[in-house]
Amino acid sequence: MNQPPSSPPSSLYLLALLPPEPVFSQVWALKQEVHQRTGSRNAVRLPPHITLIPPLRQPATFEAAAAQTLTEFAGSQSTFSVGLRDFRWFGNRTLYVHVEPAEAVKAFHAALTEWCAGHLPQVPRETRPFTPHMTLATRDLPPAAVPELRPLFQARHYEACFEVHSLVLFRHDGRQWQNIREFALAD
Repeated sequence: MNQPPSSPPSSLYLLALLPPEPVFSQVWALKQEVHQRTGSRNAVRLPPHITLIPPLRQPATFEAAAAQTLTEFAGSQSTFSVGLRDFRWFGNRTLYVHVEPAEAVKAFHAALTEWCAGHLPQVPRETRPFTPHMTLATRDLPPAAVPELRPLFQARHYEACFEVHSLVLFRHDGRQWQNIREFALAD
């Protein structure tokens, strides 16, 4: 009996901005604190980042195509500053560090989205508004922990600023996200 041809293996990919030190370690410590207080693990499976293109499943051929076009895109973009200020929530399930002001990140995201539409059509257009943020806790946050976390983070102040010099492509290896390629912006 003939077997149908199997489809090529696929992987999950994610495109993001990573903060440099000391912001990286500061936000990582916040993620760890939330994890220790609540047991929420999803957010500690990925380093502190701002998601530009959410996880998408693609065949292995995507990686080479993405590398080529993202190198071109990054080389056409100037470095920019990102500000972080305090904490916000998406509903009761996602606690995050708020990006403020967000204009530079939103402009960069809009340029990336347009570039992908013309050069990397495998990346679908987002249907939700883009809200740049750094997640501290997400889907697996126990609902019972929210009443304690809300006032704790509402009373806290956090502020930082960093320069973005690259964007990063991640691939999920079945257990965790791996930084597989960085794309330098023009200086």
